[in-house]
Amino acid sequence: MSKSALIVIDVQDSFLHRPFWSDVELPRYRSNQLALIAGAQARGVPVVYILHQNLDGDGPFSAASGFVKPMAWLPDAASVTFTKHVHNAFTDTGLQAWLDARGIEHLIISGIRTEQCCETTTRVGSDLGYEVDFVSEATLTFAMTHPLSGRVYSPQEITAKTELVLHERFASIRTVAAVLARLDAEVCSHA
Repeated sequence: MSKSALIVIDVQDSFLHRPFWSDVELPRYRSNQLALIAGAQARGVPVVYILHQNLDGDGPFSAASGFVKPMAWLPDAASVTFTKHVHNAFTDTGLQAWLDARGIEHLIISGIRTEQCCETTTRVGSDLGYEVDFVSEATLTFAMTHPLSGRVYSPQEITAKTELVLHERFASIRTVAAVLARLDAEVCSHA
């Protein structure tokens, strides 16, 4: 039984209805996300889908919107799906109990948005004692404008900042290929 789990965060239709949505980076992200999911499944690693639902309001993240569901291209691959109401995937979701009941010690983080729910889940997961691999090439984010300077930061700049602040503090920054190689090595060491 694998001691790893792949966490796929907020890959949901809600984002398609946000004003900042851009599909410029989507082909690269989708390819990497699908490769990571397929690789995890092939190695017997559970895949956990996390969806975000706001408890108040009527926007695209509300239950009433009908958009709090996986994007159409995401495979029906989840071992389990949890719904969160805050930025991290642990608070009030049951995720930690589910992971602990299965002896999971290692988390592989992917999904949407790199610097928001993916980064926050990484930090909380690390603080809870999990070993975390952050697969930034299997995360997606969007350009953002600084509130004081007005400077626009590209998705690549935001991702680089996230990698910088997480690496060797809260996670190891890995590629899809490196994570899958690590999973293969774990299987061989337990054989």
